[in-house]
Amino acid sequence: MNTIKLLFEKGVRINVLNLGIIENTSTGRLIFTIFSAFADFERDLIVERTQEGKELAKQKPDFREGRPKKFNQQQINLAMNLLKNHSYKEVEKMTGISKSTLTRNKRKIIKTSGNKLSD
Repeated sequence: MNTIKLLFEKGVRINVLNLGIIENTSTGRLIFTIFSAFADFERDLIVERTQEGKELAKQKPDFREGRPKKFNQQQINLAMNLLKNHSYKEVEKMTGISKSTLTRNKRKIIKTSGNKLSD
């Protein structure tokens, strides 16, 4: 809104494609203010609906926020065992699990158990 006011002060006319030209007149400012209020209102409605949806989803016992895991723990364990005899690239080709996921899980295993897997 402040940007539009600054542009109006510099004599810029705003052309809204489906509305036409909005100038620095009382009518133009009124139209702009109304459309800005509707945009804010719509944004608030979206936030409210999102929060309501999250609250409803959290009531389900199997709710997990965030992105779902691509691989289950059994697949990760298989890939970790394959790393004992194969390179990261070979394991990535065999399992479809990326090198970054493999190294992240390897670090996690080392950190939690102190076990070192051989490269």
